[in-house]
Amino acid sequence: MTLGTVSMLHPSLAAMVDAIRAKMSREALHSRFSASAVSFMQRCVEFVLKQRVNAMTVIDSHLLNHFKCIKIFDSTSWDIDPLLRSVLPGCGGDASSANCKVQLCYEYLRGALSFFEVVPGKNPDSGYAKKLPDHIASGDLLIADLGYFRLETLMRTIKCGAYFVLRFLVGTTLLDAMTMQEIDLRRILQKVTGTAYQMNVVMGSKEQTRVNCRLICLRVDEKIAEQRRRKLRQNAEKKGRTVSEMHLYMAGWILMVTNVPCEWLPPEMVRPLYGLRWQIELLFKQLKSVLTIHRSATGKEHRLRCEILGKLIVAILIHRIHADVNIDLWNTKGQEISMDKLYKRIQERAFILMGLLCRSLSGAMLFLTQELNRLMKNCRKLNQKSRPTTLQALDRQITCQAVEDLDISTLT
Repeated sequence: MTLGTVSMLHPSLAAMVDAIRAKMSREALHSRFSASAVSFMQRCVEFVLKQRVNAMTVIDSHLLNHFKCIKIFDSTSWDIDPLLRSVLPGCGGDASSANCKVQLCYEYLRGALSFFEVVPGKNPDSGYAKKLPDHIASGDLLIADLGYFRLETLMRTIKCGAYFVLRFLVGTTLLDAMTMQEIDLRRILQKVTGTAYQMNVVMGSKEQTRVNCRLICLRVDEKIAEQRRRKLRQNAEKKGRTVSEMHLYMAGWILMVTNVPCEWLPPEMVRPLYGLRWQIELLFKQLKSVLTIHRSATGKEHRLRCEILGKLIVAILIHRIHADVNIDLWNTKGQEISMDKLYKRIQERAFILMGLLCRSLSGAMLFLTQELNRLMKNCRKLNQKSRPTTLQALDRQITCQAVEDLDISTLT
């Protein structure tokens, strides 16, 4: 069956949709979005998440092979109808009174979405961070943004035998791992002449939540540092505050903390490894630009949740397709599939696929299989020596230009 032949189904599909509309009023359709419908959609998501995750092959990379799973946590949020402010409240003030946030986990080695939760937009990531250890196991690597920095979370991560790579929260108490004396980080970095510095530290003033780890400091370009300082001042001015000299100075450094052994993760590889976090940012981009998860005209909670869950199911399925092909292509040929291109190509064929599903599941699967074989040739990432992909950078053990030729200073 060719794409041109399938496209002739458009008129019949349009007629089918018209017939459905004639038999069911808008009010009748709307009434079907109930608490039971939300429960059903949640079970559907759970079912899809469980399929084949454990049986899937994993990305083969020397640096990443030390970990059983690499779990990247992040969130995305958007404003919704103000009528929903009682169930999904926003931050209020200059921000929206109603806001929806989705907490998501992306398992990088298998390319799978493994966990998510819909929460009110006003809930900070730092508060949600306490739940993260419940979703990691021994041998896993946790990667998260600065908003998830929480000493209790890192301590529990270490206790369960897992690892973490996070940005350091400036202002957190630092103790020398040998002497247990408090460290003046700014004074130490002012004496560093190289582009990077690492030391073994203990984070936290309270003994019950102290965390032993490595602190890795990477100097950034002065232009980038000035941009950061300008942004800090602008944000502080909006809130009627003044930026501390400490924060202004630290804008000239990338500060990372990790408990991964140095022999597994040398300082020059911390930044590209943390760069894996951008994979979940790409996912959020596709969720909004292609699946339009942030667009909803309803002021009813149950309908909103059903719409979000339905779009997440589509995202899970697309990522499963991407993972199957991408992992095999990387492990055999050292090439990758662009997630962005795949989302857009599937979107172009979504209407045809829906028409085939209405007729026959086997016909839809046959079409999808044939189309995917064609699509993968057009969705491959281009090999550019000047702009290696994240996996290429990790596999070749190269770093960004900002940390080339590192002069590593280590405190013993």
